[in-house]
Amino acid sequence: MKRIFLSLILASFAFVLSAQESIKVNFKGAQPNISDFVTAYLANYEYDEDGDDVLDESLMAMKEVWFTHLAGQSLSKNETLIVDAKNGYVSLEIRDEDGSKLCYQMCYWNESDKRHKLFAYNVSNFRNGKYSPGQFDGLVFYRYDSTTKKMKDCDAPGFDVQYGTDDGAEVNYELPRYGKDIIMNAWYKNKTQKSTLKWDGRKFRKI
Repeated sequence: MKRIFLSLILASFAFVLSAQESIKVNFKGAQPNISDFVTAYLANYEYDEDGDDVLDESLMAMKEVWFTHLAGQSLSKNETLIVDAKNGYVSLEIRDEDGSKLCYQMCYWNESDKRHKLFAYNVSNFRNGKYSPGQFDGLVFYRYDSTTKKMKDCDAPGFDVQYGTDDGAEVNYELPRYGKDIIMNAWYKNKTQKSTLKWDGRKFRKI
């Protein structure tokens, strides 16, 4: 019964955007909040030319948990969802019995021009407390325009997203729940080196 009801909820939010360049953000009130951005992003359901969905497995897992949450249903015991509306932050952890953990983070920043907002979606895999990059790991950005009420994918503002270093480290990112800066982690065999990507109201700079 739960899966049938969930399917109906998903169907009510899903729409085809295969040939579109932007995502409409629906919201109530003066401006969108983090839940509005997450819902818009996850409801962006794409199909290939054969009509098959092309969302990756990790995105499908996040989407199922999110719309289960919106439907007011309980999550599985191995799933932990945080929705921090005040700080504009959402995270999800999905844990497996083998010690692996799939982590999602989403947040947004108000830009200094007061017209745009920057939304980010980040995925990282861990095993036994150490970063273990998976097929769908990554950090992506979308820029929201308050005039059009749409967001479009964009390059990382002020830096290049990298997943490895020249000296052999694997790289992942931490989005901020508190504050505005992104943490970049370089995972070496015996240590982790952290760098800060500082937000200035329009872009990030590495310090």
